Amino acid sequence: MPTPPRSPRVPAATSRGVPPPQRGASGRPPRPPVRRRRPRWAVRAVTALSVVVLASAGIGHAVLSGLGSDITRVDAFKDMKNRPRAGDGMNVLLVGTDGRDRISEEERRKYRLGGAPCHCTDTIMLVHLSEDRERASVVSLPRDSYAETPDHTDRTTGEQHKGHPVKLNAAYAEGGPQLTIRTVEKMTRVKIDHYLEVDFTSFMKTVDVLGGVEVCTAEPLKDSHTGLDLPAGTHTLMGGQALQYVRARHLDGASDLSRMKRQQRFLAALIDRATSSGLLLNPLKFRDVTQAVLGSVRADKGFGTDEMLALGRAMRNFSPSSSEFTTVPIGQMGYAVKGVGSTLKWDPAESERIFDALREDEPLARPRPKPKGPAPVRVPVDPKQIRVQVENGTRTPGLGKRVDDALAATGFRTTKVPRNATDRAVERTVVAFDPRWDRSAKSLAAALPGSELRPVKGQGPTLKVIAGAGFEKVARVRPADPPQESGTVVRGDEVVCGKQ
Repeated sequence: MPTPPRSPRVPAATSRGVPPPQRGASGRPPRPPVRRRRPRWAVRAVTALSVVVLASAGIGHAVLSGLGSDITRVDAFKDMKNRPRAGDGMNVLLVGTDGRDRISEEERRKYRLGGAPCHCTDTIMLVHLSEDRERASVVSLPRDSYAETPDHTDRTTGEQHKGHPVKLNAAYAEGGPQLTIRTVEKMTRVKIDHYLEVDFTSFMKTVDVLGGVEVCTAEPLKDSHTGLDLPAGTHTLMGGQALQYVRARHLDGASDLSRMKRQQRFLAALIDRATSSGLLLNPLKFRDVTQAVLGSVRADKGFGTDEMLALGRAMRNFSPSSSEFTTVPIGQMGYAVKGVGSTLKWDPAESERIFDALREDEPLARPRPKPKGPAPVRVPVDPKQIRVQVENGTRTPGLGKRVDDALAATGFRTTKVPRNATDRAVERTVVAFDPRWDRSAKSLAAALPGSELRPVKGQGPTLKVIAGAGFEKVARVRPADPPQESGTVVRGDEVVCGKQ
């Protein structure tokens, strides 16, 4: 902004309190200095900034101050003792339940929400907002995790129970939010600052009031249990369909781990939608969203208007790269427990590393330098799963090795022993493949711009690349979905559509 002109020096006042007139050579008083007008853009910028500040502070507080009464309160921290040491930043236990009392019969049928709710936690996430409010770390806790409750009173029968083994989501059924918090704190040694409980209704309303959330999938997603039916591609999901997307558990053998991965992807897209739509700079829009959520959410008594505004202000500077997601590392799948069933047992060393980062307000993963050049091409099959034999289809010495090295560098499992092709006059690079491995072939072809796909029945799982004279380069590729393994940390910009 230009610096305003300095005010002219005022001479000392006379005995009558009036400064003596100054005269120029003509004997007339000089003309008063002309004030320079600020450029219009500067005035508009200052005005806009003032509006934003006022809206986020005074007006924002005014429109939100009445919303606290809409929240159903739970005394989640009543009489809790021997809690973990508080760290920097804010830790929120975000719990999704299967509550569906306020969903219409038509919606129940359309989105396959029939059946009696189990009154247990369908989703459990530990959300850490850094002290500087520049990073959100989200750790998914599998609902089938092996857990041991502390001593507690059963909220249904009123009986006193000693601590005993359960699946993590069963803690809610026995002791509600308080036992859930106590169990999570016992397992993680991370102190929980706030508790938020979201049911099916609030989830659907939130997505609808945002105008939908965009997700993308490299493969068709079809689940007969939830009714999810998405072809490959990019889709804007409204509330009901979004609920199907995050609930689906029968798309592949990974079951709950796969579902948590989609939940993390969806949450990253939700953050992107909220932060890129101007919602957080508009108190009225912010109010509409919070009204939709708070009308059917439960929260601890300390989570009020000030906390909502603080979170809103913090998220204004967020982008997908500001968020990071992981699932607690699993050490043993199918850990059988008498009277409980098959559970997931956490990896003690690796999970401790994750929770230690939350306690110390550190990122879950080390910052990675931003890669130079164009973004990698997203492909349906991870290159690490694709075996490739390279052949030189030209008379150019060393071309086969050059192609083999470049494919290996981007992740493909090459044989590292390139050969000479029978035909040494190939112009266009060829990807030869068995039709049973067509998805792998498409992934490989994406790394070889301009290549030709050639099906060869009976070739087997190893794909063949015949480098032609027109070969120019190998493009970087990466799997469309982040790695499935628990404990892998991904940033929001790695899973949001079009921003990878």
